[in-house]
Amino acid sequence: MKVHLNLAASDLDDSIAFYSVLLDSKPARTQADYALFLTENPALELALDLSGNVAPARDAHYGIAVDSTREVERAIVRLGAAGRTTAVEREETCCYANQTKVWVTDPDGRRWEVYTVHAETEQRNEAECCTT
Repeated sequence: MKVHLNLAASDLDDSIAFYSVLLDSKPARTQADYALFLTENPALELALDLSGNVAPARDAHYGIAVDSTREVERAIVRLGAAGRTTAVEREETCCYANQTKVWVTDPDGRRWEVYTVHAETEQRNEAECCTT
């Protein structure tokens, strides 16, 4: 089973570059107005459609759960090497879990996190980490 997302992109080349780094994968298919990523880890089909009218939701964010802090650290390095601005949280309590994560924003303003959960907690937040 895979999750399918279709996202509008105002600059397809910049979005392809961003998602290639975020997903550590190249698109399986590209057209002048379209790109398709097919990844196994995470199990995802991500379609990007060129659009002059992009309005990402401001009350949502997206996440990629990974199995270890090491994988989060690899994402931090990849995103930084690509010149992407990140925010890193190490062993913070967020959404009833102690987590390590890196936040990054796509070219159209969608917030993404790559994170691992260390332990479940009874506390929701230590900071405003879960807000969008």
